[in-house]
Amino acid sequence: MEENPLLSRLDGLDARFEEVATLITDPDVISDRQRYVRLTKEYHDLEKLLGAARRYRSLLDGIREAREVISAETDEEMRSMAREELDRDMESLPDVETEIKMLLVPADPEDAKNACVEIRGGTGGDEAALFAGDLFRMYQKFAERRGWSLQVTSTSPGASGGYKEICFTLSGEDVYGVMKYESGVHRVQRVPATETQGRVHTSAATVAVLPEAEEFDVEINEGAIKWDTFRSGGAGGQNVNKVESGVRLRYVWKNPVTGEEDEILIECTETRDQPKNKERALSRLRTYIYSREREKYLADIAQRRKTLVSTGDRSAKIRTYNFPQGRMTDHRINYTVYNLAAFMDGDIQECIDRLTIAENTERMKEAAL
Repeated sequence: MEENPLLSRLDGLDARFEEVATLITDPDVISDRQRYVRLTKEYHDLEKLLGAARRYRSLLDGIREAREVISAETDEEMRSMAREELDRDMESLPDVETEIKMLLVPADPEDAKNACVEIRGGTGGDEAALFAGDLFRMYQKFAERRGWSLQVTSTSPGASGGYKEICFTLSGEDVYGVMKYESGVHRVQRVPATETQGRVHTSAATVAVLPEAEEFDVEINEGAIKWDTFRSGGAGGQNVNKVESGVRLRYVWKNPVTGEEDEILIECTETRDQPKNKERALSRLRTYIYSREREKYLADIAQRRKTLVSTGDRSAKIRTYNFPQGRMTDHRINYTVYNLAAFMDGDIQECIDRLTIAENTERMKEAAL
């Protein structure tokens, strides 16, 4: 019998699944948070893969049996039923094969993490800030559709509205794995509100999406952090103005790649609770350091990939939003939609799905599947 190369790739996975299932109940493993999280993720991944493998083997058995019936059976009714079963199984087989191939490709361990998103107005002055605000609202609407939680961490308003810069975190299921495709330069072509001649201007905003760092992702000497407190400004009543709930941290970090020292300054005034602000400032510090340490990893990926589908390269122009023509074009996959209003209202899932398919096809080629 001819060997099935896909089935040969599945050899030994049952034994590994049983091993991992035993390990995640071991008290020593449970007490090691980092190892427990990694093994739990592996357990769920193997569970999906073995489920697909069972369906695949069942289809192959059904195809073999149906062919035997068609070949040996003389009863025409039995042969007709076997042909129908053969057609059904042959139609289902490619989808299950693709599912298995995708599950065999090593997943990016960052995909399951929450994400920190930074949007900055680029070229175009006030119009760029307004567009940055439009992008933020787009992601806000998209997060609502996905059932994610969005929390703004810092803002710098534009003079005429929008934002010179806005940073926020997204929490939920597989946030980074979905949002990573949004990193890059977003270009807009439209008539600004301040334009009296009706001319179309081109502006841009940059989006950076980073996986949120967990405590065990980076090592921080918390004793070396210098903390200051201050009174928050703005609206909010007497409490905001009288209580020093805002926090500011300074931390000197040594870049492991260049060896240079960098003083990091982070302020947090999100809540009226100083301990909560400290906790969120620490989270932003971990994410900042983690993203810097990950730069070399991203550069390596960019060199290996033929496309910039999800390298996180914030300097690459990824999309153009043309308001006069009502279209959005994603330049990485030459994908265009002509319902820009719906897209800006958060209906961006189809575009992300196509980007995911493009990246997955690339990854399957790399894995020789």
